[in-house]
Amino acid sequence: MRFIVIGAGRVGLRTARVLREEGHEVTLVEADEDRATRARDDGFDVFEGDGSHEDLLVDAGVESADAVGALTGDLNTNFAACLVGKHHGCRTVMRIDEDYREGIYQKYAEEVDEIVYPERLGAIGAKNALLGGNLRAIADVAENLQVVLFTITDDSPMKGYNLSEVTLPSAARVLAFGKAGESMGIPLPDDSLEAGDRIAVLADFTVLGDVRQLLLGRSEAEQAAAQGGESA
Repeated sequence: MRFIVIGAGRVGLRTARVLREEGHEVTLVEADEDRATRARDDGFDVFEGDGSHEDLLVDAGVESADAVGALTGDLNTNFAACLVGKHHGCRTVMRIDEDYREGIYQKYAEEVDEIVYPERLGAIGAKNALLGGNLRAIADVAENLQVVLFTITDDSPMKGYNLSEVTLPSAARVLAFGKAGESMGIPLPDDSLEAGDRIAVLADFTVLGDVRQLLLGRSEAEQAAAQGGESA
C-alpha cells in the first residue's frame, strides 16, 4: 500500500518507519527544513512545505495514495490535509494532541476516518506499566471515558458471583467477558467469575476507582494504609 504522512516529527517519522518495515511505500511531507533533512537521511522521499496545501499533496502523489496520515502538531494543518486526502479518495487519519476538548473531537470526528491522540496512547502504556497486576487500560473512548480490562484473582470480592450479581456504578457498564484462556465475547448474565477470567468495562474516569475496588478489591497499598490506620 502507499501512504502519505504529513509531519516528520517524532510521531510522523516513527509511524513512517513502522509502515516501511512492513513493506509499504511511504512519502513524507514536512515544512521544517531540519526535520525534512533528517527524514531524507533516513531514506524517505520528502516533500518540503505546508501539508495543508493541495498542490503540494498532489505533487507528493495523493491522487494515487491509499491513505493520508496527518500527524503534525497543528490541528488546522492536519484537518486541511485530511480534507484534501478525502477529496482524492484516501483513507484519512488525523492527529489531535492531548489537550483536545470534547467539542473539537465531535467537530472533526465525522469528517475523517479516524482520530488518534499519540500522547494519550503513550500515557495509557505508561500507566499500565506503572500499575502492573490485573488492571489494564485499553483505550480512551472520549475525554472522560476509558475501556479497562480487569482480570479476576483469588482475592477478588466478586469471585464466585455471576455477572448478573455484579452491580457497577451507573457510569460504567460491562462490554465483554472471557473465561481464563478463552476469547472474550458477549457477557451473559449467568457467566460466573473465577480466577483468571477477564472483564472489559467502559467507565467514566470518576468511577474507575469504585469499579476497580468492586472487581479486584483493595490494592496492597490501600490494605497497608487501612491496617496502619487501624493500629494507630
